Amino acid sequence: MKALGIDPGLSGALAIVEFIGGIPVLVDAIDMPSTGTGAKARVDIIAAAEWIAKHAPSTAYIERAQAFPRQGASSGFSYGRSVGAIEAVVALCQIPMTLVDASAWKQRLHLPGKDKEAARQRALQLFPSQHALLALKKWHGRAEAALLVIASLERAQ
Repeated sequence: MKALGIDPGLSGALAIVEFIGGIPVLVDAIDMPSTGTGAKARVDIIAAAEWIAKHAPSTAYIERAQAFPRQGASSGFSYGRSVGAIEAVVALCQIPMTLVDASAWKQRLHLPGKDKEAARQRALQLFPSQHALLALKKWHGRAEAALLVIASLERAQ
């Protein structure tokens, strides 16, 4: 079974995790495709849809969007627009999706709330053969997208 994990937002990421003999394998991960810059930045829905279709996952797990404390109206609107765009892409690809609370999946994997580097380090432990996909600290979104899948399926079992 292939599952898509999504850390939403313009600085988020997409990851494909396949379970082979019950063992999770990180197949691929990319930063959220985007177009434009600054205030005109948007999720590149065509690139996202093509990447998702190439991997043909059977299900998707998306981190539930929420407003952040002290987040400005403009950045909150941009984040919400990005989340809606990626959710629409998944729906149009006809992939069943489950929204997962960040606190829930992080708690299942014993990760501290806002420590992005801890998530990347945990993903490197779980997927040592995919170091190239997680090598840079800025790729923490890829790690979170992959871990989101593992924690969600762990809960379902």
